[in-house]
Formats: sequence, C-alpha cells, structure tokens
Amino acid sequence: ELPPSEFMQVADSTWLVLSVVSNGREPPGCQATGVTKIARSVIAPLAEHHVSVLMLSTYQTDFILVRERDLPVVIHTLAGEFDIYKEEGGECVPVTCDDFSNGFLKPKPPTSPTLHPVQSPQTRFCVLTVAPDTLPAIATMLIDVLFYSHTPPWDAAAGSQDLDSITFFSFSLIEGYISIVMDAETQKRFPSDLLLTSSTGELWRMVRIGGQPLGFDECGIVAQIAEPLAAADISAYYISTFNFDHALVPEEGIAEVIQLLQQRQESGR
Repeated sequence: ELPPSEFMQVADSTWLVLSVVSNGREPPGCQATGVTKIARSVIAPLAEHHVSVLMLSTYQTDFILVRERDLPVVIHTLAGEFDIYKEEGGECVPVTCDDFSNGFLKPKPPTSPTLHPVQSPQTRFCVLTVAPDTLPAIATMLIDVLFYSHTPPWDAAAGSQDLDSITFFSFSLIEGYISIVMDAETQKRFPSDLLLTSSTGELWRMVRIGGQPLGFDECGIVAQIAEPLAAADISAYYISTFNFDHALVPEEGIAEVIQLLQQRQESGR
C-alpha cells in the first residue's frame, strides 16, 4: 500500500519467517543465547547449503527470514535436526520433506564465504521491551526518535557515519510483543518506569558487519559472526538491516569478541 517513491528501495525477493523453538536437543550446559544459540543447528547448515538469511533478534526470541524460493532447501537442510511446522489458519501443521520435494535443488559445492570487515563503535546500547498497553504513553517520544532525530541528509555518502558514535534504533512489533534497541543516551529521554529490561539491566556493544551495503544474495554473513561466538559461549543479539548487519554483545565481553573475529579474519585470508 506504500506509494512508489524515489526514496524507497524494495528488495526483489519475498521472504518467509522461521521461528526457532527449543527442541530439547541442546547439549547440557549450553549458556549462549540469541543468535549464537542456533548458530550450529540452523545458521551454519543453511550457510553451507547456500541459503541467504536475514536475522532479527527481539527481546522475546529470534527470527530467521529466508527467501520463499529457498524454502525446499531450508526444509531439507533442517528436517534432520528439527520438527518443522507451518501455520495454516492459525494452526501449526507438521511439514515433511516430501511436501517440498518438488523443485528441491541439491546444494552447490562448498565455497569459502567472504569475510566482511567488522567495526565496533563506542556507543552503548540497551535491549528493552514495553507492555503493549503502555505504548501510547511513549508514542510521541517514539515517533520523534524514529523519524525526526539524527536524520542523515539524503545526499550523505553511504557508510560515511562516524562509527565512534553510531546512530541505531530498532523497533519491532511482532504478534503484540514489542522489542526496542536504543543507545543508552536515547533511553534517558523515555520514562524509565515504562521500559522493561532484563533483571541485570546489562548494556550492550555493537559489532557492525560490512564495509559497504551487503545485499541479499551472499550466504554465510551471519555465520561469520555467530559461529566463533557460539564456540566461545558468548551471547549475541543480531539484527540484519537493508544495508548492514549488526550484532550486539554484552559490554564486558566486547574485547574478547573483537579478538575472536579478528582471528577468524586472519585465518580466512
């Protein structure tokens, strides 16, 4: 319903959403959460089978978006590890490989994924949620932050933002659940009693992936970050956007994260 505009870009593909629910097969003692929790079981296998994904972590759970045309490959890849269901008329119906065997493409020979540069701004971020019935109380402030604060000029060069203090604000409303990522300074503008966070109230640092817009055809970008962090049991909150990918990690672990990713960069050369 959005009117065509020279300022709006639309990706060609239609995407479907996968919601991953714990299947009880996680090894005991696994502490990693977020994208790293599904790195080995979902993200890495899809990358190996040349499936491009978009990741969306929220306060409540994680979602993986895959292109509709890749669904047969996704089903065949994940069926051995997961029980897969599709939603029909509000009900969850089991899916088998046979349901999607028509047109299944065997994976291409494995190739080494491109290792994109990573950058870590000094900005500290908060991961928050809001009770839906209190949303009207912050609506005006939310609109101001979303649409009128820190607006870059249209002619700003891509990637020209100063990464010492990156501007990043994410708002998602999924099935009534609200999830917000904002920097610690922006959080001060909102009523503190309406923003809910974890009991620890931890702050997060960001790792931004990509020196230029990434596009949607390449595979293994999420795995580049998720796999080494999963191996180290480091939690990560991951958000893919139209141009770049962003991983949020606990502030106290940012030095270790940067070291791990630099080691992966060097070993991949």
